[in-house]
Amino acid sequence: MPTGLSSFLHSGLGNRTSLQLLRSLLLHHKQHLTSWESTGLPRETQLRLSGRMNKISPNTMALAPNTSNKKQTVCIFGTGDFGRALGHKMIQAGYPVVFGSRSTQTSSLIPKEAEVLSHAEAAQKAAIIIIAIQRQHYNFLTPLTEILRGKVLVDVSNNLKINQYPESNAEYLAQLVPGAKVVKAFNTVSAWALQSGALDASRQVFVCGDDMEAKQMVTDIVHALGLTPLDQGSLLAAQEIENYPLQLFPMWKFPILLSLGLTTFFFFYSLIRDVIYPYVYEKKDFSFFIAISIPNRICPILALILLALVYLPGVLAAIIQLYRGTKYHRFPDWLDKWMLCRKQLGLVALAFAFVHVLYTLVIPIRSFVRWKISSQIVSQVLNNKTQPLDNTNAWLSDSYLALGILGFFLFVLLGITSLPSVSNNVNWREFRFVQSKLGYLTLILCTAHTMVYGGKWFLNPSSYRWYLPHAYMLSLIVPCTVLVVKCVLIFPCLDKPLRKIRQGWERNPQYSEQSNYIINKSAV
Repeated sequence: MPTGLSSFLHSGLGNRTSLQLLRSLLLHHKQHLTSWESTGLPRETQLRLSGRMNKISPNTMALAPNTSNKKQTVCIFGTGDFGRALGHKMIQAGYPVVFGSRSTQTSSLIPKEAEVLSHAEAAQKAAIIIIAIQRQHYNFLTPLTEILRGKVLVDVSNNLKINQYPESNAEYLAQLVPGAKVVKAFNTVSAWALQSGALDASRQVFVCGDDMEAKQMVTDIVHALGLTPLDQGSLLAAQEIENYPLQLFPMWKFPILLSLGLTTFFFFYSLIRDVIYPYVYEKKDFSFFIAISIPNRICPILALILLALVYLPGVLAAIIQLYRGTKYHRFPDWLDKWMLCRKQLGLVALAFAFVHVLYTLVIPIRSFVRWKISSQIVSQVLNNKTQPLDNTNAWLSDSYLALGILGFFLFVLLGITSLPSVSNNVNWREFRFVQSKLGYLTLILCTAHTMVYGGKWFLNPSSYRWYLPHAYMLSLIVPCTVLVVKCVLIFPCLDKPLRKIRQGWERNPQYSEQSNYIINKSAV
């Protein structure tokens, strides 16, 4: 054997396969080898063999099958739509699945690779048990308390109403089975999303629990299913996680209600000035303005006002910080909520701008417009007189259109940048440049677009019908206020202190300590 080993080493020691075979041979004869000297090899060869074996041992172990990667069995209580979809997805991910059900009869809807057993038998086969059953049916778990002791129970249930119960379903489950480790997860994913493999927001899985090891086990399953786990902390967060699927556009509520309110106001305002007033004093029926003319007036007005409202809370926040001399004090709740929904306000404003563009494109094909143009042409023919080109009006018209096109282009750019797929690919400085610098430029262009178009009515007495100014005049109040205050804030005497405050400087640290004490006390 020594001679064979020496020839084997000198002939193929550099070959990885030969080294693996050599190692297997040495391990096979381990009971006959008490040391490297017992092989009879020269000292130099012994050292070479020892060094090579140390180098190749990690690679050799990596080539060996890793039995620790074998996935553990998962039990699912409940054979409804969600339980079956989740079980099918887990089987695809390589997890052995066993279903616990009142009826152990196999159904064609249940994956063929899964077993269907009673609740007690299924619970004994797995360390992780997913409770895919509604809260009102949790009583069947009480007789299984001893079997479920020490196991991980994953609560996936939701309620029909927000805060339907005093405690969350997961907390109730933890009280019902005190010896188990309860984790809240999978309640934000639908059975349809699991079956179809939907992407984006439906991939997010909120996870919370008091046991870190149990949460990690559930997180590993979420990763294996191709979903994105989001750790929300302890089981106290379960109430908020259960309320999340029941919320209907929570960040869109204020922008939509505000838009509806402003739309209603400007609709009746324009109706009084453009339809009712001519009918009362001039006996002219312009009721058809309700279809296109009035909406095409409301949409740009709302787009401009809502865009200004996106940047107004930032201006107010800067004024508050300058007044307090610190950033370590919470803004009022109304300002906090306003700042959180600025993205939604901007997107609603962009939607109104899009509608305005569409309405503008159909103006040439309107019957009223074609009649008005033809009547002007007939009048010029009958009078044998043509109207000369007014360069002033031509400049105003082209400037109005150019400002509108540029403003709308930047408006669309702001909307595209706010998309998660785009914003995730830019750094914070780039995102801030687009949303702040280009955002204010968009506001300036859109405000100038409105002023050039509606400026002729400011000094025209006939535009004040029933002493009511034109709607375009009202639309300029908020954006002009925002731009004027912003221009004041960029003066060095105000901009420098504001930057220092936002970097952590405080004019009165004692005031900040008192405010922090009040905030912490109220939070407790």
